[in-house]
Amino acid sequence: MTGINRRSILLEGGVTAALGPPFFALAQTRMEVEMRGTSRGERTWFDPVGLAVAPGTTIRFVNRDPGNSHTATTYHPDIFDRERRIPAAAEPWDSGFLLPEKSFEVTLTAPGVYDYYCLPHEMAAMVGRLVVGRPVDRGWEGSSSKHDDISAEAFAALPAAEDILANGRIVLEERL
Repeated sequence: MTGINRRSILLEGGVTAALGPPFFALAQTRMEVEMRGTSRGERTWFDPVGLAVAPGTTIRFVNRDPGNSHTATTYHPDIFDRERRIPAAAEPWDSGFLLPEKSFEVTLTAPGVYDYYCLPHEMAAMVGRLVVGRPVDRGWEGSSSKHDDISAEAFAALPAAEDILANGRIVLEERL
């Protein structure tokens, strides 16, 4: 390894260490969000519930809950006539029902905040939020201020975009 290569590797590692987890998450091109549930099925959630990624990142939703089927569905008028909670330039998605160990992928290109839910478990507050890019990005669209079309419990379960950006990812603890 040459001195130049060694310095560039150290610099990249130093930048990652200095900027912390949000920079690391933004540097990835593929990320995974797991669909989880307790063994008796009394609680379900996305893990992580909040994730910051760079535009162009592919998100893979994987059902790791052996006892339930789940969906990853964006809030959008084109899908079940829901209020839009994704950037206007973004394409809405619905994974359909995923059986245990099945997955669905979507690539996010429009910067902004994407809220999504599990169709059969939204009332149990199985919701998640993806933050794509940064507020300084051209075309950035922040969180929807409306919440008439979402239950108070589901709305409260969405982590703040600022917290996601500050931490890179928000993970819920399993509650039995």
